[in-house]
Amino acid sequence: MPDRKKFLALCSTLGLGATLLPGAVLALADQKHPITRETIDQAAAIADVTITDDEKDAMLDSLNGFTQSYEAIYALKIPNSVAPALVFDPVPARMKLKTKRAPMALSAPDHLTGAQKNLEDLAFASVRELGELVRTKKVTSLALTQMYLARLKRYDPKLKFVITLTEERALAQAKAADREIAAGKYRGPLHGLPWGAKDLLAVKGYRTTWGAGGFENQTIDEDATVVKRLDAAGAVLVAKLTLGALAQGDKWFGGQTRNPWNSLQGSSGSSAGPASATAAGCVAFSIGSETLGSISSPSTRCGTTGLRPSFGLVPRTGAMALSWSMDKLGPICRAVEDCAVVLDAIYGPDGSDRSVQNAAFNWNASLDWRKLRVGYLKKDFELPPPATPVPAATGAPTPSPEAVANAALARARREYDHAYDVAAIAKLRAMGVNLIPVELPNYPYGAMVTMLLAEGAAAFDDLTRSGRDKLLTEQSRNDWPNTFRTARFIPAVEYIQASRARMLAIDAMAKVFDTVDVIVAPTNSSQLTITNLTGHPALILPNGIRGNDAAKPRISASGEADAGGPGTPLSLTFLGQLYGEAPLLALAKAYQDATGFQLKHPPL
Repeated sequence: MPDRKKFLALCSTLGLGATLLPGAVLALADQKHPITRETIDQAAAIADVTITDDEKDAMLDSLNGFTQSYEAIYALKIPNSVAPALVFDPVPARMKLKTKRAPMALSAPDHLTGAQKNLEDLAFASVRELGELVRTKKVTSLALTQMYLARLKRYDPKLKFVITLTEERALAQAKAADREIAAGKYRGPLHGLPWGAKDLLAVKGYRTTWGAGGFENQTIDEDATVVKRLDAAGAVLVAKLTLGALAQGDKWFGGQTRNPWNSLQGSSGSSAGPASATAAGCVAFSIGSETLGSISSPSTRCGTTGLRPSFGLVPRTGAMALSWSMDKLGPICRAVEDCAVVLDAIYGPDGSDRSVQNAAFNWNASLDWRKLRVGYLKKDFELPPPATPVPAATGAPTPSPEAVANAALARARREYDHAYDVAAIAKLRAMGVNLIPVELPNYPYGAMVTMLLAEGAAAFDDLTRSGRDKLLTEQSRNDWPNTFRTARFIPAVEYIQASRARMLAIDAMAKVFDTVDVIVAPTNSSQLTITNLTGHPALILPNGIRGNDAAKPRISASGEADAGGPGTPLSLTFLGQLYGEAPLLALAKAYQDATGFQLKHPPL
């Protein structure tokens, strides 16, 4: 039987405190022995409720019956690909979706040149530019594919962003693309362009490892819907790229994916490989995924332009499930319009993922963004005041000199980076944007994240019960093995209560977006958790490069550098209405065109 103090400490990491009856009583029971009065006593003490002996006796038959029913479910050996019967829908009751589709209206291609003497000069070109070069036969798909494959091989030893090269498949696709284009069969702006897939997307004939120890040789005999759709668009898959193990962080079974701007830093994650490879000019674009920051964070670290679409816009069929109510697939690119082009190819119902809405995405590069109502998170853009020193008379422990120095360094970094946020607001105003101060609804969003933890534990239930979670590379208290074990103590009732609270937040966010079309936000702010829970889309784009006067990153004893420092990117986030990607991208493109930060590349 688990020690009570250890159990309390375990539960406190989720902030569950007194919410664990009856869920905890089942988790406390040894599967080989029935639940007893003593088991209920332990759970009752944690839940801070009083249960009489007669009440315990009345509970025992039901509780022991529950544990037997669990075994019946375990025996089904449900694969990760099976979703729950409950389907999350972020659409408020009064919202009507636009379903009529229109052809894409692209911008005029810029920076085009004639025949290339050195294909490496195109490594950092945008999807829009590359697509036009292929369409006009100024460069072949085969030449681009060979160039990107060579770069993947050249920089992977340093950046560790490739799990599997799909070279044979890629060369065959590229040759087919060139034949079709020569014959006048042009499929669109992605035809012939090489791309990389986060290795949680299934591809026939290749392993799909989920970045995790114990899954290194896993194969799934299907192509994910997104892969099928990019195949149909004529895009060329050149590599399956890294992700942190089971979509957490940037550490995978083969090492740690690196930031091209500073290879002593990790790329962040979990879309580690897609962001790193795209930033390093080793693919034309990539597909990542986000549950709670997995496109946003590596796009910030690596200086890419990443789109996290609305929940339910892109089907996840054939992708690893972590949280059925929060997982999203989206493009990681070098420019905003690239994200629009890729999204146009991959969105919409596929008949399998029941969460996908029949909502239209109609990209129009000529949309007049000046007519949009633009909000900004005014308080989040303000620098918080310095922490007030605690007087010695309070009896609080005096911080160590090291702690004081670290706090001062953190403050200096915040002040330095804050200048870029201030400049972004000033630039938007100079563009003629009338920024409207808005605040996001105040709800206990951290408590709602228990839904993600519970769904993740269910998605990898057998991994935990079998003990194979010990094969995962990372084993700290904040890594999946411990998180999944902890999440088994979340009661079903509390999961439902979190879901109900989430619905309140969805309705409250709908009222905010009644007043604005787009919201500008600092990337590292509360909006990240809020909008992932409410399903709203986000576009993360580069917002400058730190200068030589930035504080240098600290180097650990192992030679690892922390985030930030001279020569590394910052980002800005644009949030949109549910299924309002088109106006969101239009404003973000205008800002990106006015600043040009996407044109800067890492000094590889």
